Amino acid sequence: MSGESSSGRRAAGSSTSVAVGFVNGILAGVGRAGLSPGSLLEHAGIATTLLHDREARIPVTRYAALYRLINDSLDDEGFALFSRPLRRGSFELLCRAVLSAPTLEAALERIARFLRLVLDDLSVEIETSGAAAVLVISEEHALPVGATGRVFAYEWLLRMIHGLAAWLVAHPLPLDEVSFPYPPPLHAADYELVFAPRYTFDAPHLEARFPAEWLALPVRRDEAALTAFLVDAPASITTLYRRDRALALRVREHLRATLPEHLALPTLARRMFLSPRTLHRRLEDEGTSFRAVKDGLRRELAIDWLTKTTRPLSRIGADLGFADAAAFYRAFAAWTGSGPREYRRRFGGIALRERSDTMPAP
Repeated sequence: MSGESSSGRRAAGSSTSVAVGFVNGILAGVGRAGLSPGSLLEHAGIATTLLHDREARIPVTRYAALYRLINDSLDDEGFALFSRPLRRGSFELLCRAVLSAPTLEAALERIARFLRLVLDDLSVEIETSGAAAVLVISEEHALPVGATGRVFAYEWLLRMIHGLAAWLVAHPLPLDEVSFPYPPPLHAADYELVFAPRYTFDAPHLEARFPAEWLALPVRRDEAALTAFLVDAPASITTLYRRDRALALRVREHLRATLPEHLALPTLARRMFLSPRTLHRRLEDEGTSFRAVKDGLRRELAIDWLTKTTRPLSRIGADLGFADAAAFYRAFAAWTGSGPREYRRRFGGIALRERSDTMPAP
């Protein structure tokens, strides 16, 4: 495929490209359905060699083409990840089932009931705890795919429910935190942009938390809106990077591009031709802050360097702008629940070994 070395391997902006881990996930079930992953990739314009490069990124447009191609080829909106297929039209029926719900809470309850009818493997529940609401996804039966497919099944189902919910109420619904029931995948660095600024792994169930007050939001869509929505859905709402954080993505990319310089908010605002007050307010409108974006980038880089390199801990802390090793330890423990040395011991060897095992032979 021409031009792949520049457009696929190292795309400059995460908002315009997809980590190859998501591509491996979406392909995880097609073999058991009798389709050739290589043929699907060829038709979508994606080089098969990129699947073996864990640092590769795929243009969003080609990922979207692959998404639709798999759905159409399999007649399965669940990508053959589940024990029985979700035939084409399943998503439309789900939308029609929830369109008349009075509130977001009622809509989420209908989504959970609908999924119980069509999915045997995963179940969905809505719980409340004080000021927080929690979307819980649990595994009822072992999925008929390997670890890569299991990760993608959870990722896809959460994105589908979250995207539909936000469309129904015509309001961005940024999640506060998500706990995932598996070890961190190699593309975990993208999770802040896909799901939430805070996320953890190895939980008993998937739990996505958001303000409970949102459950009272009214459903604002009607039949006319649904007709237009279904032209591109579900692919349009399950593409990866959240549009409700467009400025946060730009801030994150500026901060990363200027490393090892560590910009303060006033300096970054000037470079983005905004006043500090405007930058602060617009980030607040997106449900985040300069501090949260900066910490999210630090967390991403720390995890990336701990699991994929042998860079010394002292150098990682210094490169991330921490005053000393103790400050880095405290921050990393707050992000992940364990210290950086323990995190590298648990996940670094696995990540580096998987990367080595999947690299093509010279």
